Amino acid sequence: MAPRNSPAGGIRPAAGRPHVGAAEGWQPPGEECMEPIGIGIVGAGFAANQHAAAYQAVTRVPVNLVGVASRTPERAEAFARRHGFAFATTELAALLARPDVHLVDVCAPNFAHEEILVAAARAGKHVICEKPLTAFFGDPTDPARMRDEARASVQRIHEAVQQAGVHFFYAENWIYAPAIQKAMRLCEAAGGTLFDIRAEEAHSGSHSPYARQWRTSGGGSLLRLGSHPLAAALYLKRREGLRRSGTPIRVASVTCEVANVTRIPSFTQEPTRWVASGWQDVEDWATLLLEFTDGARASIAASDIVLGGIRNRMELYLSNGRIDCNLNPNNTCVAYAPSPEVFGDEYIAEKLDTKAGWSFPSINEDWFQGYPQEIQEFVECVATGREPLSDMSLAADVVEVTYAAYQSAREGRRVLLA
Repeated sequence: MAPRNSPAGGIRPAAGRPHVGAAEGWQPPGEECMEPIGIGIVGAGFAANQHAAAYQAVTRVPVNLVGVASRTPERAEAFARRHGFAFATTELAALLARPDVHLVDVCAPNFAHEEILVAAARAGKHVICEKPLTAFFGDPTDPARMRDEARASVQRIHEAVQQAGVHFFYAENWIYAPAIQKAMRLCEAAGGTLFDIRAEEAHSGSHSPYARQWRTSGGGSLLRLGSHPLAAALYLKRREGLRRSGTPIRVASVTCEVANVTRIPSFTQEPTRWVASGWQDVEDWATLLLEFTDGARASIAASDIVLGGIRNRMELYLSNGRIDCNLNPNNTCVAYAPSPEVFGDEYIAEKLDTKAGWSFPSINEDWFQGYPQEIQEFVECVATGREPLSDMSLAADVVEVTYAAYQSAREGRRVLLA
């Protein structure tokens, strides 16, 4: 597929030197034959910092860190200095007006995703969106309305991208995590039926003010944390279906329970709280059961009440094998300290409560979780015109399943998906 040219001056190969590529292992021409892909980031928080670091590791395709847009000028300027972006602004329009910005990376709070994505696409920019693609930010007591409006938001984003003729990339890092990609290849080599998927993302809770209320987050732990293992489960069954019959295996029904366990009276009276609390109208615990169209099952756990560092795990049970994926923690390196001061300022792992005792220091946490790999593929897709592994279809399915799950939890029943 030929590279797409955006009205704002998209990436063009040198005359007579077209890019060629495939899903894996493509060999581009020398970087001197390729215009740098201009990167603009919206947001200057946790996700934006992870993505900015990943752009520094991109190989084979030249990138130009053009600018960052953030509501707070001090944060935008500090972010630009830290990561080497050429300019900082508080105005999205100023970022989108620049012809040297070809790819806009949306790392803003959930409630702002749709507005930014639609504006960027209409400006002719290719777009990356952090999870989730979008959500519902109104009254969470009406589950049918939640689901319909979340679906409508997905459709508006999809139409804007299609009409503009730009690429959309769903920044779901689990899809690119080495353990998940290896598991996918093992499943394909085994050829067995993937009966059961059990996956979890959990930690001691977000401290972002946006995460504490529905009107800015669009959901609690199920949406914020569960979207990662859910996307990986959907991806693996999709791949299995395509391998077997050319048709993705999708979700047929969902059953879900959610709760706010930090409202248990005994916890509210504890003088020291090691997990985040103060959730307003969002859950801090969720368990989701999936039935796929082939009869397979999956269970997804997501919670903000787990101490000891972040847990990103997936177990796959096949008819002829078993695969366990430990994104976090893993035992590549194991350390012990009698007190938290022993290791000083050296980073150990995300969401770790203390450096005392036994710990699992991450050798390269971003790499294990797939952040540099996803960004590498996205810029290669812009350069070659190919489609990514993590695309609009996957992003839409995550939103659809999540809000069917909220409906199930609210109504206390299994919900069928069309």
